[in-house]
Amino acid sequence: MSPPSRSGRAAGTVLGSAVGDALGAPFEFGPPGAYSARFPDGAGLMCGGGGWDPGEATDDTQMAVLVGESLLERGGLDLPDVFDRFRRWAAGEPKDIGLQTEDVLTGGHPWDLAAPLHFRLTGRAAGNGSLMRAATSAVYFAGAGRAGTMEAARRLAALTHGDRAAWEGTAVLHELVRVALDGADPTAAVPDVLAAVHADHRERWATVQAPDWHPDLATEFNGAVWPCLGSALWALRTTGTFETALAAAVDLGGDTDTVAAVTGTLAGAVYGDEAIPARWTAPLHVPLPGHGDRVLRAPDLVALAEALAAGPPHRRAEGPPGSRPDGPSTGTATGGQPTEL
Repeated sequence: MSPPSRSGRAAGTVLGSAVGDALGAPFEFGPPGAYSARFPDGAGLMCGGGGWDPGEATDDTQMAVLVGESLLERGGLDLPDVFDRFRRWAAGEPKDIGLQTEDVLTGGHPWDLAAPLHFRLTGRAAGNGSLMRAATSAVYFAGAGRAGTMEAARRLAALTHGDRAAWEGTAVLHELVRVALDGADPTAAVPDVLAAVHADHRERWATVQAPDWHPDLATEFNGAVWPCLGSALWALRTTGTFETALAAAVDLGGDTDTVAAVTGTLAGAVYGDEAIPARWTAPLHVPLPGHGDRVLRAPDLVALAEALAAGPPHRRAEGPPGSRPDGPSTGTATGGQPTEL
């Protein structure tokens, strides 16, 4: 099988994330090994369960689509617009929404203050909710180079997550996707990517991205940003196909939809869309609460990815006039958005 084209890798990134999300959703918060126990022959299906229909994507993919559509319709990163789309979605009563994200989106605060205020109040904002929605933005900003894509990731993450740990993890994922879209090995690029991580967070990210790290070594539940991305990299490193990478991710248990979505983002960027089994893409569907009765399917996600991949590669990752580039340099809850670092 010939190596995938760049467009195939871009489609694989977006489609792979959605497939991982839908595949993992029925196993969320279940025990390790539940997926392989359900499908001992290795030919897993979109089985549904836990309130999800077979192939139904969750908030992970729904938010990713909203980000991607905003980037295309606004011609770049318009943070107030993304936040407004998120708020309309949250008001549409999605089946699932993270507690932290829900608090930020429904608290009534302005787009540039909602997450910092939440973090100041709770001191907790290092969930994986900004990782789960990063596939579309990672494809769009891949042409902006390392600095551009990582800056964009930080800004998007900061819309809902006030802890810089989430910003840096999302920035790492963006950059790993950029490397994969160029046809290189993202796991081999980890040392170079870590050099671009904020110094205050570099050591902790280096730990979970080390070649010898295993999800059993995690010190937090995999709903946290560190073990979520670490687990996705582990699944990519220790398997050889898109299908086996996702199976390994879901079999970890816990926050299976998001860990598998992040794994699918990376594995899709490496193996391309043609490596994703048709038995997974055929039933895939993405409802969009709060945005009409739209339901996207696999061809729609591929078209979205193709449009995102054709986005302007020179565009700076910045908000519109009036955005706040004077945010905290250490992730403390002092308000604002991260600046270019």
